[in-house]
Amino acid sequence: MALQSDPSILDILLEKGYEHLFISNSDNLGAVVDTSILGTFVASKAPFMMEVTLRTEQDSKGGHLAKLKVDGSLILREGAQTAKEDMADFQDISKHSFFNTNNIWINLEALNIALIGTKNSPLNGILPLPLIVNSNKTIDSEDPNSPKVVQLETAMGAALSILKGAKALEVPRERFAPVKTTNQLLLLRSDAYKFLNNTLVPLKEGVTSIAINLDNQFYKLVDDFESRMKGEFSLIDATSVTIKGDIKFSNGATFIGDVALENETPSQAVLLQNQRFEAGKYIFSNSEKKFLRNR
Repeated sequence: MALQSDPSILDILLEKGYEHLFISNSDNLGAVVDTSILGTFVASKAPFMMEVTLRTEQDSKGGHLAKLKVDGSLILREGAQTAKEDMADFQDISKHSFFNTNNIWINLEALNIALIGTKNSPLNGILPLPLIVNSNKTIDSEDPNSPKVVQLETAMGAALSILKGAKALEVPRERFAPVKTTNQLLLLRSDAYKFLNNTLVPLKEGVTSIAINLDNQFYKLVDDFESRMKGEFSLIDATSVTIKGDIKFSNGATFIGDVALENETPSQAVLLQNQRFEAGKYIFSNSEKKFLRNR
């Protein structure tokens, strides 16, 4: 007597009458169900649709959309899949203009058919997504000196090149607001964004591409970030913020235009009040215990 396996989640969804599925990363605070995008997806009759948006310098290391020279079909290419000699081209945002937001729309019936495969090539419920080998990881993500490990993974967006008829849809940058780094955390906590009707909304055009660069030595880990970045930060009128060295903000700060703060001293620079920094480079003066504009 053959054993009958339990129904999969896909089986259950189809049985209950669900036809389409929206998937996004939990750390993307801009990803919400948009019925107009759903309508576009349904009308396209595509089995799979990836939301993409224009790349900025902040996204140069992320997976991007590319076309195969053989037949012009779309593929997703990740940094870990790119040869070192091709990395400059990979990060060229003028050459590869769109990146994967990992907001994915799926036709469940089409996925079910694809998972079954053909008689000559049964897939047995597994899509043949390309394997990504990432060797730039450590056992303890908060300790760069812990033993290195090799991470094997697949990218969900890679189904773009497997499901015949899959499409990519360009969406506004507002639908991509991830919190993968403390750089992004600072931006999303600032006055550049606000939650309205349970949706994270940028309050000014262009704030989604504000370049934040915090010194990895002092701000990369969340605990280090939290201990140094206290108070409310105004970034709505900033275009870029670079912080180098150990600087503690006790009561936030206001940044206007392109601002760079640098503390080259071995001691921590402490800002007790919310200070306003207009476009320019500021160097911490140990003797005066404050930042001086470098003219």
